[in-house]
This record gives sequence, structure tokens and C-alpha cells, in this order.
Amino acid sequence: MTKQFVTTTVNGDTAEFICEPGESLLDALRGRLQLTGSKEGCGSGDCGACTILLDGEMVCSCLVFAAEAEGRVIETVEGMADGSVLHPVQRKFLEHAALQCGFCTPGFLVATKALLDHNPDPSEHEIRYWLAGNLCRCTGYDKIVRAVQDTAREMRNERKTA
Repeated sequence: MTKQFVTTTVNGDTAEFICEPGESLLDALRGRLQLTGSKEGCGSGDCGACTILLDGEMVCSCLVFAAEAEGRVIETVEGMADGSVLHPVQRKFLEHAALQCGFCTPGFLVATKALLDHNPDPSEHEIRYWLAGNLCRCTGYDKIVRAVQDTAREMRNERKTA
């Protein structure tokens, strides 16, 4: 089979790479573009460690072919911070110690950003439902939920004062 040339936008920048027809977007991000934030936890879309935004929608990048990224917009955990200034989600996860080993954290961060972009005032039930596709083997999820609630509160307050 013929390799494919892909041009896409990743974290606001144009990116180009050549991929195998059956290569996952996760493998292309990590191997070809050196964006190693997204992790492969399961390879079957069950754990959420590889969560990214594709055209603004949350997807498990292990389930998307790299060639499907042609002409699309990808956002990864690497694109959340503005230089050395952390995104509020990242900062609150640190403040609330909402991570332990950190393997699942990139997926949780991207999923949380997507949730708050979609719903700036989620209930605890909505947070838990939205993040249900992201698995953590180290925490009890309570610190994660509290970090999301605190981030939502801070971001709403910033919008009011802006």
C-alpha cells in the first residue's frame, strides 16, 4: 500500500507528515510529529489517555487513522498552555493534586477543556458523565472532579469581569 501525505493543523500550526494507510493518528502525533503528550493506554478507545480534539470534537486518537487528519484541525494537550502560562484547567489540576502517575492526565485535561468549552457551568453529575470515557487507575476521581469544578468557577468569574 502507498504511504499518504497529510497536511493538517495541529495546535494552531500547519503540520505535514507521511503515514502508512493503517497508521493511527495517535502514532502519527507521537512518532511523526513528536507530540508525546497523548498516551496509548489501551489502543481500543476504552481508556481516554489519547484524547484529543479533532475539529473541536473529542476523539480517542488511537481510533482515528492518521490519513483522516487531512485538512482537519487537531488540538492536543501540548496546545493548551500559552507558552509558559498554563491553561486554567492545567493549573487547577496541579492545585488540586488531581493526578498521581500522570499517564491519564493529558486525556483528562483535553476532555475537561472540551467540557468547559461546551458547558461552562457543569454539575458534578455532568462532569462525571463527560469524563466517564477517561480512566484513571491511581486516583478516586474526586480530586479530578473538584479541579474541574474549581476551573469552571474561575473561568466563569473571568468571563464576568472581562
